[in-house]
Amino acid sequence: MTNPQTDYAAMAAQWRAEREATLKETRTELIAQLRALGISEVTTEYEGYGDSGNVEDVTVQPAAVKLPEALATEVGDFAWSLAYHHHPGFENNEGGYGTLTWDIAADSITLDHADRYVECSHSYDEGL
Repeated sequence: MTNPQTDYAAMAAQWRAEREATLKETRTELIAQLRALGISEVTTEYEGYGDSGNVEDVTVQPAAVKLPEALATEVGDFAWSLAYHHHPGFENNEGGYGTLTWDIAADSITLDHADRYVECSHSYDEGL
């Protein structure tokens, strides 16, 4: 049974603040590693539908720089978490997808996200 005294809005706000703090910490750690490799931009593409999803691709500029696999995984996880933070539940039903572009020099992120949905228009006429 639920506690009638539970403040769900306060809980949600606390969880959001905790996610933001975690994302900020992860961002700080990743940007230092990416700058050390000479990377100027990271692009991550993600896709979600049918209650699941994943990061499709992580690319960097300059293209000649090889992103270590473990770091590529961390960057992909960060991108997914950031997209999910801004669009929670996008992987459900018809899903959503997007591209996160991170300008490493300016530490500026652009999130280009799309949600899919089904639209229906129904009518029923009898005895016309």
